[in-house]
Amino acid sequence: MTGVFLFAAVAGWTTLAAQIDSDVYDFLFRLQRPTLGRPSSVIYGIDERTLTQSGGLRNIRGILADGVERLAACKPKALLVDIVLADPTDAANAGRLAAALSTIPYVVLATDLTPRHGWEQPLGILPRRALGHVHADPDPYDNVVRQVPLEKISGRERHWALSLEALRAMQPAVTIEEDPKAITIGGTRLPGKREDGRPMLIRFGAMPEVTLADLADNPANCAPFTGKAVFLGLTAQSAAQDRHPTPISFGESMVGVAIHANAYETLAQRAFLRPVGNLESILFALALALAASAIFYFYSGWPAYTLAAGLLAVTHVIPWYAFQAGIIFPYTAPLLAAWLGIAAAATFQYFSTRRALHKAEADRSRYQEAIHFVAHEMRSPLTAIQGSSELMGRYKLPEEKRAQMAQMINAESKRLARMIQTFLDVERLGEGEMQLKRETFELTALVQVCLDRARPLADRKRIPIELASMENTTLTGDRELMEYALYNLLTNAVKYSPPETTVTIRAAKQGHSVHLSVRDQGVGIEPSDLKKIFQKFYRTRSAEKGPEMGTGIGLSIVEQIVTHHGGRIEVESSPGAGSCFTMVLPAQDRVPAGGPMR
Repeated sequence: MTGVFLFAAVAGWTTLAAQIDSDVYDFLFRLQRPTLGRPSSVIYGIDERTLTQSGGLRNIRGILADGVERLAACKPKALLVDIVLADPTDAANAGRLAAALSTIPYVVLATDLTPRHGWEQPLGILPRRALGHVHADPDPYDNVVRQVPLEKISGRERHWALSLEALRAMQPAVTIEEDPKAITIGGTRLPGKREDGRPMLIRFGAMPEVTLADLADNPANCAPFTGKAVFLGLTAQSAAQDRHPTPISFGESMVGVAIHANAYETLAQRAFLRPVGNLESILFALALALAASAIFYFYSGWPAYTLAAGLLAVTHVIPWYAFQAGIIFPYTAPLLAAWLGIAAAATFQYFSTRRALHKAEADRSRYQEAIHFVAHEMRSPLTAIQGSSELMGRYKLPEEKRAQMAQMINAESKRLARMIQTFLDVERLGEGEMQLKRETFELTALVQVCLDRARPLADRKRIPIELASMENTTLTGDRELMEYALYNLLTNAVKYSPPETTVTIRAAKQGHSVHLSVRDQGVGIEPSDLKKIFQKFYRTRSAEKGPEMGTGIGLSIVEQIVTHHGGRIEVESSPGAGSCFTMVLPAQDRVPAGGPMR
C-alpha cells in the first residue's frame, strides 16, 4: 500500500495530472458557477458599434477622449484603463485625453511587460495615480486563464496588477503585506511566491457592461458608473487582441478588460478560491489509500466492494463540495490513491484467500497422505497379528507353537504401536510442531537393529545384506526416526532388487559428517525420475511396472527425517545398474547444543 500511495503522490505532480486537475476545475466551475455579490465595478467597453461610429482604431485616442469626457459627468470613483497608451502619435487627441483624464479622481493606466524592451509605459502627459500591469496568466498547456499574477517584476521595477490597483483605489484602507511566500490583502493571506508572480485564482461571474456608444446615445444614464470602479477597454471582437478562454467561456474567449474586472471583484469581495497545499493533498491521498486497505482488511465479498464503491464516490464528491466552499482540491492524486488502493487491497485479499484455500487443500491432502501411510506401513504387522490369531483360534497347536505365535503377536503389536508413534512424530515434524529427541546412540547399534529387522524379508528373496565397511561413530538425534529412515532404505533395496543379488551397507566418516549408504543391484532409476523420487506419492516408471506394491511416500518421509536432523540425502542410480542412497548426517561434534534440529 505504501507503493500505491507514493505512486499516486508522484503522479499527482506530473504535467498530465496538472492538466486533468485543471479540466476538472473548469468542469466544476461550469457545473456550479461560484456566485459573486453585487459588483462595485462596471466594464466601459469599446465595441464594434463604437468603433464604427467613431472612425475605427485609428481614432482610438479621440474615442477615449470622448468617452472619458462623458464618463466624468457620471462621477466614477476610479477609472482603470486597459489600453497601453504608449504611441506618441495623434498629439491633439492625446492632449484632449489628458484633459479628460484629469477630471477623474483616481486614474490607473495600463503598462505592459514586453519580452525585449521591458516595461511599455503610457505617455507621460497622461495623468494617473498609478500604473497597473494588464497581464493575464493563461495556462501554458491549454491557454485557459484561471488566475492572474498580482505582481510583475522586471529589473528594479515592480507593478501590481490592474485589478489590485483598482482595489487600492476603491478601498484605500485595505493594507497589502507581502513576504516571499505569500501576500496578505486586508488580513487575508494568499499563498503565492514572489518569483511565481503571486498568482490568484479568479472567481469569474457575469459583469455589467455599458459601451461608449450606449453612453453617447444616453448621456444621462449615469447610474451604472457613479461611485464605481470603471474598467475601460476594447471589447470589439475584431479589435481586442487580449482574448482568452476561461473556465466559463463555453468555447468563447473573454476579453482582457472583463478578466481584470472579474479579478477585481474577487479581491473586492474577498471571494478567494484557495487551493489546498501539497501537505493537505498528500494527507488526503494517504487517508484514501489507508481507507481502501482497511476496507479489504476487515471485510470481504460484497460488503467490501460496496464500501469500496462508497469510497470512490466520496473521492469524486469531495472536490465538488470543497469547491462550493471555495477550496480547490486536486483531483488526480486522491483519485489514483483511491482506485489503486482499492485495486491493490482487493488483489491482495484475493491472493490471500487463494493461499488460505491452497493451505486448506494441502491440509486435506496431508490427511489423505496419512491414510495412505497407515494403510501402507501398518498392513504387514496387522496381517501377521490377524493370521496368527486365526491359527491359534482355529487349530489346536502345540504349546510351544502357541507361545511362539503369542510372542510374535506381542512383538508385532509393539511394532505397530511404534509405527503409529513414528507416524505421529513425522506428521508433527512436517507441521513444525515437534522438537526432535536429543539422545546419543552408536551408529553400529542403529545399523544392526535395522539389519536384523530387514533380514527375514531379504532371506525370502535370497538376497544377502553385506556390511562393506562400518566406521563407528556417535550420532545425536531421534533414534526411532533414524531407525525408520534406514529400515525404509533397506526394505526398498530388497523389494526392488531381483533375487540372488546383494544389498550393501557402508558407513564412513568424512570430515564432520557421517555418510551412511545403502547400495542395491536392482532395476535402477531413470534420470528423469531422480528429481522426483522424494515427492510424496511419486513412483518411478520401473516401480510401477514391477510386482511390488507401494504408495510412494516412504522416501519422502526418509528425506524429511534426514533434513530435520540437519543432514541431506543423496542418490546415485542408473537404469539396470542399481541404486545407492546415502544419508549424510552431522557427527556429534557438529550437532548444536540445544533446540530443534533443522
